[in-house]
Amino acid sequence: MSARDPASEQLVNFKKTVEGTRIQLTNKSGNPVGNASGLLTVGENGPALLQDLHLVDLLSSFTRERIPERVVHAKGAGAFGYFEVTHDIKKYCAAKVFDTIGKRTPVAIRFSTVAGEVGSTDTVRDPRGFAVKFYTEDGNWDVVGNNTPIFFIRDPTLFPSFIHSQKRNPATHLKDPDMFWDFITLRHECVHQTIYTFGDRGIPDGYRHMNGYASHTYKFVNDQGVSHWCKFHFKTNQGIKNLSAEKGAELQVSDPDYAIRDLYNSIAKGDFPSWTLYVQVMSMDQADKSKLNPFDLTKIWPHADFPLIPVGRMVLDRNPKNYFSDVEQIAMSPSNLIPGIEASPDKMLQGRLFAYNDTHRHRLGANYLQIPVNCPYRTKVSNYQRDGPQVLYNQDGSPNYYPNSFSGPQECPRAARLESKIVLNGEVGRYQDLATEDDYKQGAALYSKVMDAEEKKRVAINIVDHLKGASDFIQDRTIAMFNKVHTELGRQIAVGLNKKVQANL
Repeated sequence: MSARDPASEQLVNFKKTVEGTRIQLTNKSGNPVGNASGLLTVGENGPALLQDLHLVDLLSSFTRERIPERVVHAKGAGAFGYFEVTHDIKKYCAAKVFDTIGKRTPVAIRFSTVAGEVGSTDTVRDPRGFAVKFYTEDGNWDVVGNNTPIFFIRDPTLFPSFIHSQKRNPATHLKDPDMFWDFITLRHECVHQTIYTFGDRGIPDGYRHMNGYASHTYKFVNDQGVSHWCKFHFKTNQGIKNLSAEKGAELQVSDPDYAIRDLYNSIAKGDFPSWTLYVQVMSMDQADKSKLNPFDLTKIWPHADFPLIPVGRMVLDRNPKNYFSDVEQIAMSPSNLIPGIEASPDKMLQGRLFAYNDTHRHRLGANYLQIPVNCPYRTKVSNYQRDGPQVLYNQDGSPNYYPNSFSGPQECPRAARLESKIVLNGEVGRYQDLATEDDYKQGAALYSKVMDAEEKKRVAINIVDHLKGASDFIQDRTIAMFNKVHTELGRQIAVGLNKKVQANL
């Protein structure tokens, strides 16, 4: 028999760890079970009795095994490790996680596809989720992003509709190219991310060979109270590797869990994947004078103007002990921020600050932060919140109201000192997020300056392959949209769709 990989050997390896140990079967209350397969009945062929407590325990647990899957990023993989500081950035940020070179902070990470369901395949053309939880002594800090430095839209009111367009038609329950391209071509700020997604990086070779980005702009505050805007970049130390459309399709049939398997086996074999964390920093004055909106999620900050500054290294060296407990129940949220790191006016970020916590409460319950994988275990949680379903730590006899005279938790002076102020001035109103010429410039630069000749051909082919099932009028609108990015891209898509090439192409 040929040697099997660590994922295939998981049960064999577990048996070795408990060899010689007799594990007693119990129910969920810890009561021993004497007979695990005999149903309690009236006579050998009679009806079952409700007093068969083992059966009731089994079935009531089984019917509650599943929790609602994530609306987005439903299928994913996870791992654990540490983040080590390698460079001093205290002049920008006073967060304790960065305060000493050589300091290590435990981390958990979840990678994922975006549009697919739990049972979908790993090698589809799709952005990939890249979410990291830092278990700091100031509580948990989550960096929740993707493997792309940008996103399709910048207005959170459009987010539900955007996701709906990527999911299934509510009548047919099928993926619908009309829905996908209709939305994209009505919101031209999607152009930049769309070119990225249909380029070579649209199908990463597993999770180890892709970068991660917070994508949003955040705020750094240093110990003197000086603020800077910042962006977070995790660069893979394994090197970027992608799959061709043909190889991705092949793996959808032969190994639909390719990325999960690859990550698990790599860590199990001791080949620990790692990423280098960099930040981009923009002063408040630079932001005020910038022609580019620094909070526009559909745009990058040019590296020539805002170079990458190294911070540290993230290493993944431990697989989950149990997928459901450690990966399915992990709850990342961009609102999990620590003193020294704050939110920005990025509109999509503002929407996510509410949406993520709300979906966790729906999926996991009001006390989801007490689940071990989500628990900020490196600090003591002390507040005035109590009770609710599945509460594990209810803070004993501490007062549950504030203010009080009985030694309840008090404010943190350091957190108050690091909380920055910002001057706001403007009229309250609903400002329409309209596409502008700027929405084509960075997509055009990605196509004309970053992609080589062969990738330019492939991005056109990939778009055509997806677009060919859409209605004629949507195809025409898509060609016109990409023509604004680059006339050659528009022309190649038109030719691929066997459309008559108009004079303006």
